[in-house]
Amino acid sequence: MNENWKALQRIIEKEERIIIGLMSGTSLDGLDIAICAVRGNGLSTDLKVQHFHTVPYDDSFKTEVKAIFSKQMVDLQLVTLMNEKIGLLHADMILNSLSGWGIDPSKIDVIASHGQTIFHAPTSQHQIAGFPNATLQIGDGDHIAVKTGIVTISDFRQKHIAAGGEGAPLAVYGDYLYFSKEGEIRIMLNIGGIANITYLPGDADASRIFSTDIGPGNTIMDQYIQAHFEGIHYDKDGIIAAAGQVNQALLNALLDQEFFGLPFPKTTGPEVFNLQFLSSAQLRSDTNHLSAEDVMATLNRLTAQVILEAIKSCINGIEVDDSYSKLTVYCSGGGIHNKLLFQQLQAALPTVRFTTTEELGILPDAKEAVLFALLANETLVGDPIDFGARSALPSVTMGKICLPF
Repeated sequence: MNENWKALQRIIEKEERIIIGLMSGTSLDGLDIAICAVRGNGLSTDLKVQHFHTVPYDDSFKTEVKAIFSKQMVDLQLVTLMNEKIGLLHADMILNSLSGWGIDPSKIDVIASHGQTIFHAPTSQHQIAGFPNATLQIGDGDHIAVKTGIVTISDFRQKHIAAGGEGAPLAVYGDYLYFSKEGEIRIMLNIGGIANITYLPGDADASRIFSTDIGPGNTIMDQYIQAHFEGIHYDKDGIIAAAGQVNQALLNALLDQEFFGLPFPKTTGPEVFNLQFLSSAQLRSDTNHLSAEDVMATLNRLTAQVILEAIKSCINGIEVDDSYSKLTVYCSGGGIHNKLLFQQLQAALPTVRFTTTEELGILPDAKEAVLFALLANETLVGDPIDFGARSALPSVTMGKICLPF
């Protein structure tokens, strides 16, 4: 038997696998690296995060990615080059992190790499006849595997699309495996560049789980800050937004977007929610005169409003008392650090308990990296989760296996 397959067989047969989960989001803050010890599979999965940190990207790298990110017209040569460069950069970041933690790479069984999304194009978004759902993540897994010497599972979203999904959100798979709890209704809210939710009904019935993107999280706010405030990358604690006033005319124009009228589940990305989207809304609402603080206050309210509407829609028709007192919303993603945003959520739903995934054992900033470690483990030893006959949630395991030699 080929030595690669012998090594893979040993990994599969282990009682505990050490898996590195990687996530690089649309905010381009850096690479999230989570070392996870994983036992079992499916609802019997036991996972412990042993180490986690985010390795920041430097400004020159961010500029290179932004040159090909969420644009219909890009330099194809640069896309090709960046596919290799990101893989090699992530491999270096992994090896440097392992060295800093005093861990020999031979102790790691598998790397689970999400890659860097550069374009997301579900049919509901591109609306081009004769073309399917599509998405593209770059950062080649073979480069990571060869440079680190570690089996790498990558490119998870393609299988989701091939099986009938839209390639996102994938959080539902990890949310079900790790966060489901019988007897407790839970909503897992992730506020990254795009906000998404997973509804966990409290009976571990996968066919009743609900997951969807809901609209902009941090993406437009971050883009606006970077364009209007020199040297600032995001609105820390929502301070800039808190200094402004919500403009209802602009808010109404922002909400007048086709995506918000689509039924759940649905997916989207910065291809839709970007500065061009904001500029168009300002033009239609005659609000180009607004101060930057007022624009930020309105964008902050937009994110809060789409989250609130999603929470209400998620539990519509479910037997929960009117106060939602049985419901807990567990939050993750960079948006949890925006104090103004969470003040608005709590004020609108005062009897809902908002907390973070840290209460459930996963640091909120680490959740997405952990998700891909879970998905990789399922690829190795799990069975497809039966979500019922729902095309948006195909019952598949995901990821391409890249061998180190």
